[in-house]
Amino acid sequence: MSHTHNVILECTDLSKTFYSTEPPTDVLDGIDLTVGDGEFLVVMGASGSGKSTMLYNISGMDRPTGGRVALGGKEITSLTDAEMSRVRLTGMGFIFQQAYFLKNLNIQDNILLPALKATPKDRTGAVKRVDDLMERFGIAHIKRHGITQISGGQLQRASICRALATEPAILFADEPTGALNSTMTAEVMDALTSVHRAGTTIVLVTHDPACAARGDRVVYLRDGQILDSHAMGAWTEEGAERREDDIFAWLAKKGF
Repeated sequence: MSHTHNVILECTDLSKTFYSTEPPTDVLDGIDLTVGDGEFLVVMGASGSGKSTMLYNISGMDRPTGGRVALGGKEITSLTDAEMSRVRLTGMGFIFQQAYFLKNLNIQDNILLPALKATPKDRTGAVKRVDDLMERFGIAHIKRHGITQISGGQLQRASICRALATEPAILFADEPTGALNSTMTAEVMDALTSVHRAGTTIVLVTHDPACAARGDRVVYLRDGQILDSHAMGAWTEEGAERREDDIFAWLAKKGF
């Protein structure tokens, strides 16, 4: 993974102010960021540094107060809500700390839902994609289960399948392991590593250095600004421990 990636996502002078508070709160303050096609970018920072807000604003889930965001060279900041939801549905995948699944649907149908919405005319293709994904991430045997009948790690792997079911160009993950124990965390990070190796671009927000070690590059946020960036190259099983130590040392200098 070299740095000759084409740029898939670019944001310029991004700012976000919440006017619902008195005085208004500036959460993002002039962020410039480029994400290469096929890159695994990790966003870190202390609590309240603006990590999740940045993720929401670069993915069009929220609108920035200032600046612009381009996805695949097209500006998305000025899209209407309907146009933006279409871009999110067809070009982006999302994984959150909580898996927002519908209780009345089984796992397979939950995963299938966005895929059918994205390509309503191709039900057969969508079902096949979802079956293949469930097989690949080791949850095919639980596809008929309800969401309360499986482990947190399985639920997050189901979230990854759901996010990939529309074949997005970029995957956004906000603290996807935040509610999991270390075994389940490793399980979910292995799944994300394999997604990345298959060519999907990932932007991951995390507070866990072990998760951060999986990325190609880490950016560090403080007070709504990118303070520093740390390139690491591609993750390997063998180099994992050294890499985690490296991240810990880098973060310690930031007072993390």
